Amino acid sequence: MPDTTKQKIVLVTGATGYIGRRLAHRLLQKGTVNVRLMVRNKEKVQASIAEQVDIREGSTFEKPALEAALEGVETAFYLIHSMGSADDYSNLDRISAENFRDACIAAGVRRIIYLGGLGVKESASEHLLSRIETGEILSAKPDAIETIWLRAGVIIGSGSASFEIIRNLCQKLPLMITPRWVRSRTQPIGIDDVLNYLESSIALPHQGNLIVDTGSEALSFQQMMEQAAKVMGLKRYLFPVPFLSPRLSSYWLILFTPIPYKLAAALVEGLKSETVLQNDNAARFYPEIQPATFKQAVADAIHELEQNQVLSRWCDSSAEQACDIRDFDNPAGAVLRDTRIISFNKGERQEDVFRSVCGIGGKNGWFRYNLLWRIRGVVDKLVGGSGLSRGRRSNTDLRIGDALDFWRVVDLKPGKRLLLHAQMKVPGDAWLEFDVQPHQLVQTAHFLPKGLWGRLYWYSVLPFHHFVFKDLSKTIVNSATKNQ
Repeated sequence: MPDTTKQKIVLVTGATGYIGRRLAHRLLQKGTVNVRLMVRNKEKVQASIAEQVDIREGSTFEKPALEAALEGVETAFYLIHSMGSADDYSNLDRISAENFRDACIAAGVRRIIYLGGLGVKESASEHLLSRIETGEILSAKPDAIETIWLRAGVIIGSGSASFEIIRNLCQKLPLMITPRWVRSRTQPIGIDDVLNYLESSIALPHQGNLIVDTGSEALSFQQMMEQAAKVMGLKRYLFPVPFLSPRLSSYWLILFTPIPYKLAAALVEGLKSETVLQNDNAARFYPEIQPATFKQAVADAIHELEQNQVLSRWCDSSAEQACDIRDFDNPAGAVLRDTRIISFNKGERQEDVFRSVCGIGGKNGWFRYNLLWRIRGVVDKLVGGSGLSRGRRSNTDLRIGDALDFWRVVDLKPGKRLLLHAQMKVPGDAWLEFDVQPHQLVQTAHFLPKGLWGRLYWYSVLPFHHFVFKDLSKTIVNSATKNQ
């Protein structure tokens, strides 16, 4: 349990997202505050820190939950956005920010710390404009509560969306035909420096509201690509042309990177205009922080990938329903099932088989019929799904809430059970369950169809199940023997 003797209680919202996960770990490592997390589902908090923090379930749209989460809090981090939840995400962002600000005031919170994006209203994309409006709402009552509004452009770190785009394009395409706006400038920043600014803002000796623009050197997207390629030991050539629209650029990204269309489109729109520092408050109020160069941030991110030490990824959490695992952690309502039972003898221990189960997907692939899985992934990407290219956070470790190609881990019982929920585009809800028993592996595909099309889909893919799923379960057991 957290140390309740500490004076300051700091609340981290969005604690299962890309920034929130890392910030929670950072604050726990420093040990100077008592950390409380507000999450929609406590099962998504990683087991390694669950006993060290105070976890409160709820959302900013539930006022009683907000009141409970903010009780006794001195500083509250607002790391929430609703993009992806619905077409009216801007309105949801406004309501969320107003609810949070007013609840903080009622609870006597001293300071809100918010992380938004660089940019100005006149040229901001729809997504960035929503982030600016969120900052304005949180800062709207300076007489009642102070707000530190940190602003960052492209964030570079292992698992960040921007870094994944740059890394994948550099590795896969030696020659790129690009839109003219790749010459628009931004000021990227490494994830470690973002965390430094967030952490330092807790005790920053400043009264009243403050807007702090952060970033390293000003670079165009083209320059970032060229510098990242050099860090990777590659030579890449970019040729901007006038006929590539944002829509075409977004489709280009989803083919060669793990990023889905909606996120790719938002990032592309954001890159069309310059997003550079509008003030020097980072240097004035945080002189101890010297942001790393873009090259150094890329090198650090690659090192984390190579060492298999990625703490969080862009797809860990979002406002999309598919990311809220609460409603998908039990396939009992599924009406169609395909079960494979593979027995194993004393030569394969239960824990070894389970370890093999947890190693599927990502770079490890899907064994003999990997090509069929990849084709299914490409089709899924083209119709707006997650696709196989999303991969996995770690090659050896899984946790509840992790993305695994076009699945998400919705239940995990060590040594016993792994349950995946499909995030591919299908006419219904699909699960893949692995139940490891003392002498057999029970692998079950569950499906809850939506209407006639759902049933037609199930029976059309059932013949492929005979080969693909049968091979999958057999190879998992065989791999367990080899890896002992």
